[in-house]
Amino acid sequence: MPPITLPRPDRRAALALLLSSALAMPMAFAQAAFDLPQLMQTLAQVKAGEATFTETRTVQMLERSLQSSGKLSFEAPDTFVRETLKPRREKIAVVGNNVTMSIGTRSRTVPLDSVPEAAVIMEAIRGTRTGNRDAIERNFAPTVSGSPQRWTLELKPREPRLRELVIAVRLVGEKGLVREVTVAMADGDKSVMTIEPITSTARSANASPNASASAPN
Repeated sequence: MPPITLPRPDRRAALALLLSSALAMPMAFAQAAFDLPQLMQTLAQVKAGEATFTETRTVQMLERSLQSSGKLSFEAPDTFVRETLKPRREKIAVVGNNVTMSIGTRSRTVPLDSVPEAAVIMEAIRGTRTGNRDAIERNFAPTVSGSPQRWTLELKPREPRLRELVIAVRLVGEKGLVREVTVAMADGDKSVMTIEPITSTARSANASPNASASAPN
């Protein structure tokens, strides 16, 4: 069967169409790329939330990893609370530039920036959770990958003194939810926190037994 030959004007038209399509493809991909502004805009739409967490921490000096679990809550613009329930009760509440650490009945409040290691981790989580792009870019060199449905945000501290403590904070999420936080420390320690959002249905279910117990007979 002889090859199909297009007339010269048609060949030029076909070539022009292929060329224009090839040039348009990178532009289409660029427009569809998921970047930091889009991620921050998505996260900023969630003004408050609660979740449970499970954390596994690997410490170089120990032969086994450490496990902990508890609850997280946040409220825009600058409130973040982590309450550890197991293996022992501890609470860290960050409001503005103040952090309150509680163990049992004892508590202490200090400026957040007086604890550099805690500050860099808290700003990463709080800044991401509230969609605060200015705070993220001021403190970290961010890299975003993935899509709005499943994304990864890697944050590397900008200040040299903080890089001596924390190598990177890596957050993985789905749409407007953070589902995992990995912190890699400069001394080789590492923590991985998995997060499960508490839905309004779950909150109602947890509240029901208390409500029933307090109701008069």
